[in-house]
Amino acid sequence: MSTAWGPGNQPPLALYVHLPWCVRKCPYCDFNSYTAGEAEAFERYLDALLADIRFEAQRAAGRPLISVFLGGGTPSLFTPMQIATLLDELADRFALASDIEITMEANPGTVECGDPAGYLKAGVNRLSIGAQSFSAEALESLGRIHSVEDIERAVLEARASGFDNINLDIMYGLPGQSVSDAVADLEHAAEMHPQHLSWYQLALEPNTVFHARPPADMPDDELSFSIQTRGQERLAELGFEQYEVSAYARDGRRAEHNLNYWTFGDYLAVGAGAHGKVSNAEGVWRYMKPANPKQYMEHIEAGGSSLELKSVAVADRLFEFMLNALRLTDGFTEDLFTDRTGLPGEFLRERMTPSVEKGLIVASGERRWQVTPLGQRFLNDLQAEFLPKQGPIRA
Repeated sequence: MSTAWGPGNQPPLALYVHLPWCVRKCPYCDFNSYTAGEAEAFERYLDALLADIRFEAQRAAGRPLISVFLGGGTPSLFTPMQIATLLDELADRFALASDIEITMEANPGTVECGDPAGYLKAGVNRLSIGAQSFSAEALESLGRIHSVEDIERAVLEARASGFDNINLDIMYGLPGQSVSDAVADLEHAAEMHPQHLSWYQLALEPNTVFHARPPADMPDDELSFSIQTRGQERLAELGFEQYEVSAYARDGRRAEHNLNYWTFGDYLAVGAGAHGKVSNAEGVWRYMKPANPKQYMEHIEAGGSSLELKSVAVADRLFEFMLNALRLTDGFTEDLFTDRTGLPGEFLRERMTPSVEKGLIVASGERRWQVTPLGQRFLNDLQAEFLPKQGPIRA
């Protein structure tokens, strides 16, 4: 089928920038990250990012950016001056929304390497701090190199410097963790007065140390579910609204960049291993930058602006949309589905019928759908309902 997109109704556009180095790689981490080396590599990588930004600005073709996310790795290993150089190039090359959200990830032990006020002055207006836990024992079991005091100091310094939009990453389902331990983490986090919490379960991902050698005393499924339900209750009591499986906001300060992912918006990719998605009148397309930093830099230095764009098939568009939209606690509309995939609402309703009959999805308004509490508990199984089936699928 042909899509209904035109220049005036393309999805919102965001930009992700990957900064791949960490002081030390954590045993649970499956991100594209590497142990930091010589400072010269940072400068060479920054030059590659600047060139890559110029490539991606051409791809944007004048579409404004609604958000920028500097992820890693540990972006705060780069100095405020280097971040300013990067964001200045973005401002010169792209149209930026007047209320653009610019997030930078930082670890408590490394945010001290750069003055938070310097990052704010550089153009960052949202800081995401990887706290993970407020238990010294839990931090040690996770292989984190910061202390509880480092977290508290990082948040206080960020706020004192002028940041008024701070996210804390917190994990649950940690080795030896009880329900009361997890709730204590959330209460300690709330005392720091962040505008946003990302609270998610520790997963033993393939190609990680924890997957090869799982920690002892990991919570079982029943305990993990008890932690999740009590934690959600406590977060609501503390004034945090859950709007996605692992995202909680105060005063409406939702993460615009992540919402763009979850609603199947478009995003451009800058940096090693970064993924991009773009939509046009011909369909939905994905691309990826070389993952290894050295190969990425060589690719960009050789003029590597052209990357193979892979068309997202009809069945994959359905699955990718549902994989993300099913995470939203408010649900989604058929109009959003059609706008973002180019597929008709009838196609969506037909494929949702088995999940509706199982009580996993329910209509929550005219042409609006929402995951039920049962569906939320078995979200992975629900998402799997929309995996592409064998044979051609036509819309």
